[in-house]
Amino acid sequence: MTAQSPSGKASTRSKRADAQRNHRAVLTAASEVFVTSGVDAPIRQIAARAGVGMATIYRHFPTRADLITAVYHHQIEECAEAGPRLLAGSDSPFDALRQWVDLFADFLVTKHGLADALQSDSDRFAALHTYFIDRLLPVSAQLLDAAAEAGAIKPGIQSYELMRGIGNLCIGRDSDPRYDPRRLIDLLLEGLRRPQSA
Repeated sequence: MTAQSPSGKASTRSKRADAQRNHRAVLTAASEVFVTSGVDAPIRQIAARAGVGMATIYRHFPTRADLITAVYHHQIEECAEAGPRLLAGSDSPFDALRQWVDLFADFLVTKHGLADALQSDSDRFAALHTYFIDRLLPVSAQLLDAAAEAGAIKPGIQSYELMRGIGNLCIGRDSDPRYDPRRLIDLLLEGLRRPQSA
């Protein structure tokens, strides 16, 4: 049991830790729900997945736009932090690149509903897009450079072009459930590979 000072600091710390855990749980759950059900998914579905009450979600995120913005930031940070971790822990730089592209594609599927959801707040959307480019371009470049230095892919592939290409392949996913962008993304990645000499 935690000892509590007369000022109630331990209790305050515990509440703050609970609030942070709930905040993370909601963002993780919302990210997953948005991938499968879109950004208009019912809040109760997100609350159920996060294991919290709907009031908890509304306390942290008073509007849907607040929640969507926070999920977007959360996913950008997850993608950005995953790059170096995958490079350090994967069998090869190309494997790290492939795994990171999978995360990036998940993120893009969620992102496609963002513009419509934030159409009344174009400044917020523009700021998020700038943040997205500033955070993820260097990570993508680091992965491409490592794969090129290892001889796995052709040199000179631009980070922005790769991210834009993957983004374009993901666009049709929302309107056609039969379309799986991952199959074409796999072909794109294979096309980056340097032919191995016999």
